Amino acid sequence: MSASLKSKHVRTGTAKAKIRISKAAIRQAAKPSRRRPGEISRASAAAQPARRKVIPIKAPAAPVPREAHPGYAKAIEFLMSHTDYEKMRVVRYNTTTFNLDRMRTLLRHLGNPQARIRTAHVAGTKGKGSTCHMLAAMLQAGGLKTGLYTSPHIIDMRERIRIDGELISHAHTVELVKRVEPVVKRMAASGERPTFFEIFTAMSFCHFADQKVDIAVIETGMGGRLDSTNVITPEVCAITSISKDHMAVLGNTLAKIAAEKGGIFKKDIPAVTCVQDPEAMAVLQRVAAGAKTPLSVVGQDIEFSYRFEITRPIGPHMRVCMTTEMNRFEHLTVPLMGEHQAVNCGLALAMLDRLKARGLSFDVTKALEGLARVKIPGRLEVVNRDPHVIIDGAHNAASVQALFRGIGQHVPYDSMVVIFGCNCDKDIDGMLEQVSLGADKVIFTRSSNNPKAADPLELSNVYTERYGKMAQVAESFHHAMEIAERAITREDLVTVTGSFYLVGEAKQFFEDRAAKKAG
Repeated sequence: MSASLKSKHVRTGTAKAKIRISKAAIRQAAKPSRRRPGEISRASAAAQPARRKVIPIKAPAAPVPREAHPGYAKAIEFLMSHTDYEKMRVVRYNTTTFNLDRMRTLLRHLGNPQARIRTAHVAGTKGKGSTCHMLAAMLQAGGLKTGLYTSPHIIDMRERIRIDGELISHAHTVELVKRVEPVVKRMAASGERPTFFEIFTAMSFCHFADQKVDIAVIETGMGGRLDSTNVITPEVCAITSISKDHMAVLGNTLAKIAAEKGGIFKKDIPAVTCVQDPEAMAVLQRVAAGAKTPLSVVGQDIEFSYRFEITRPIGPHMRVCMTTEMNRFEHLTVPLMGEHQAVNCGLALAMLDRLKARGLSFDVTKALEGLARVKIPGRLEVVNRDPHVIIDGAHNAASVQALFRGIGQHVPYDSMVVIFGCNCDKDIDGMLEQVSLGADKVIFTRSSNNPKAADPLELSNVYTERYGKMAQVAESFHHAMEIAERAITREDLVTVTGSFYLVGEAKQFFEDRAAKKAG
C-alpha cells in the first residue's frame, strides 16, 4: 500500500470491507466540510431572504457556433428540424416512436456503415458516459484508432462524435449531413421520418467507418432495447448502475427499467455489469439467459475492489484493483472524482479485458496509462476557481447523491450553494430529497433553451413545504449566479446540477467570462 494518510478499502460483492483509517486521516477527512448535512453556515443564513422573490431576467440567446465551414449552420438547422425526443415533454415509448426497423432502413440506404466497424456497447442509468470515456481513452492509449459516440452534448453538438478524443470537424459534419439528407427526405416522403437521434447516430456510424476506426465505443441514448444504437453487434457490452430515471418512458420500477437496459444483450456476446439492486440484477440475469448472453458481474464473478486514499502528491482519490483470467490490474488511480467513478472504472476495465479476450490487439500497459488522462466535461468539473464553481450533469436521485458524496470526499469547502434546475419528467421528489441533505443554500432556476425544464418556483415551493428550508428562485442561470456570488465567501462552493442543459449553460457562461477577461 502506498504511503497514504487515509485508506478505505472496499471489496464489492459479498466480501467484507477492510477499513484502515489513521487519526490524521480522520482529521483530514473531516476538514473539507465543517458542518452537519443540512446545517446552514452563518454567512449563508445571513444571506437568506425573508421571503422568496422571483425576478425575471431575459436569458441570453444560445451561443451560435463560429462558422468554421460554409454550410455548417444550414447543416445544424437540418438536424434540428427533426423530432428530438430529448426536448419533448411527453414521449410515447413504443415501436412506432422508437422504431429500429426505421433505423435499419436508414442505415441500409447509407450502406450499413455499422457493419464495417467493431464496437463496444454501453447502457445503464448513471455512469454510461464516464464508462465510455474511460474505455475509449484506454483503447486509444493502447494504440487503437478509437471512435466514441455519447449523448447528450454540453455545449457543442459535435461533442457527441469523437475519434481519438477529437471532436468531429465542422467540414465532416457538413459532408455527412449532405450524405444523409437525400436519404432522409426519401424516407419522409414514404411515411418514415427519421428522428434527430436516429440521424445523428447514423452519421456517427458513417464517420467511424469512413475514418476506418479500429473500434468505436457506443453509448445508448435512452433505455437500450429500442434505442437507435441497438442495431450493432458489439464485441462486448456493459450495463452500468441502474436506478430510477425516464420512468414515464421506461417504467416506474427497477425491474422494468432493467429489462429495457438489458435489451442490448446479444447471443454469445460477453456482457458485464456492476453489483446492482437485487430487483434489477434478477431481471438482467433473466434477460441475459434468454438472449444466451454470458453475463459477468464485476465484484462477484470478476474479482474487484476499490479504496479511497488521501496522499500528498495527488490528494483525495480512488484506487481500484481487478483480477481476471487474462489480466491483473493493481492499485490503479481512478481519474475521476467520486466513489461511483471507481465502480464505472471497474466496468471499463472489465470491458477492456473482454475485448482483449475477443482478439482485439492493443498494448495493455499503455492502455492503463491512458486511464490517467481521462477528463470528462460536465461531471464534477471545476469551471471556476474564484468563486469555486463545480458543474455536474446529475439528473436523477442516485446521481445527485453520488455527486454530493464525491464532493464531500474530494472538495474542501465551508458552505455549499446549490444552483439546481431539472426536467419536469424526472424523479423530482427523489432529487430534492438529496439536495436537502447536501446543500446549505439552494437557488432554483431553469436553463434558457430547455422546453422540458421544471418551473423553478414550483420546485422551490415543494422544497420549502417538504423540508422546511428556505430557497431562492431565479429565472435564469445568470441571475442565479449573481445571487450565489453575493451570498458566498472565499471558502464556499457553488455547485450547479440537475440537468445537462443547465450545466451546459453554466459552462458556456464561465467560458465567455474567461474570454472576456482575457480579451
